[in-house]
Amino acid sequence: MIISASTDYRAGAQSRLPPFLFHYIDGGAYAEHTLERNVSDLGDIALRQRVLNDMSQLDLSTELFGEKLAMPVALAPVGLTGMYARRGEVQAAKAAANKGVPFTLSTVSVCPIEEVAPAIKAQRPMWFQLYVLRDRGFMRNALERAQAAGCSTLVFTVDMPVPGARYRDAHSGMSGPNAKLRQYWQAATHPRWAFDVGLFGRPHDLGNISKYRGAQTRLEDYIGWLGANFDPSISWKDLEWIREFWKGPMVIKGILDPDDARDAVKFGADGIVVSNHGGRQLDGVLSTARALPAIADAVKGEIKILADSGIRNGLDVVRMIALGADTVLLGRAFVYALATAGQAGVENLLDLVDKEMRVAMTLTGAKRVAAITRDSLVQGKSG
Repeated sequence: MIISASTDYRAGAQSRLPPFLFHYIDGGAYAEHTLERNVSDLGDIALRQRVLNDMSQLDLSTELFGEKLAMPVALAPVGLTGMYARRGEVQAAKAAANKGVPFTLSTVSVCPIEEVAPAIKAQRPMWFQLYVLRDRGFMRNALERAQAAGCSTLVFTVDMPVPGARYRDAHSGMSGPNAKLRQYWQAATHPRWAFDVGLFGRPHDLGNISKYRGAQTRLEDYIGWLGANFDPSISWKDLEWIREFWKGPMVIKGILDPDDARDAVKFGADGIVVSNHGGRQLDGVLSTARALPAIADAVKGEIKILADSGIRNGLDVVRMIALGADTVLLGRAFVYALATAGQAGVENLLDLVDKEMRVAMTLTGAKRVAAITRDSLVQGKSG
């Protein structure tokens, strides 16, 4: 297929992947209203076009947590990324490093920390994401391994104390009756994926969990283990030992309310991710685009603000920066590209985002990232 826009990769992923994997990354919680609004609310934000400002010298670079970024973008932590391409986390990490942006490894990755971090260590450090889990031994083990591997930034996800109800997963075969049998059948009817990933990609062992358990952790083991380890009792106090242990920047992911953002500042976090988990947790909450301005008003300048959910192209990146984010995280967008064309797909996606940002910045009169502000938006259309 012809890839001319960053959004073209979704169709490529759908054609290549077994349905249970496509719908796992594509779907959301309940009726998926928040999933849809993440995209539509962001797309409805009107940029303010300005002309004749000599935009021949544009600078997309920025600095975050002492790291130089080629543009205000990082790859978000996405679980099971190694099921979307052969050793997918390694391919995505290499693509991000080659394009000068951070890659964040999920706790529930196929490739373990010790495989991914060395693949890019010569270019830039990797970020690591951790969930709130009952098994504090696993959390400490993961933190120790991430620190030993040279990971620079910890992204701590706090919006999964309980799993969201993802009905699409049961319909597609990721979960529900006869899930394993349905997955094998779907793999057999998608031979290119079955050969490249299913056979040679070793997607049936979730590396970080297996390293801790000392035994192979398959998909069905992961679902059971993760379900037994959600911790609804977690509070800010429970995060104090992590703040004390982790020597680098710590980012709290899953903030949607200004009061929670203020609490993150009081806690001593270095950053927050304004996020509704891509619409995969609580359906009916605000889209990130609608939640972000109030949070930025509350804590901008006191803490670094990142944002995800609904970002599909370079125009969306500019919109999120204008709404108050310092940097954005790409999740689904990069996984679609990875599933379609591996590392080359992710690199091309980031090139497309770069080009789309340059068009938007040129036509809004913003010569550098710091110049993208709410003045870049049409008033009354900023979320």
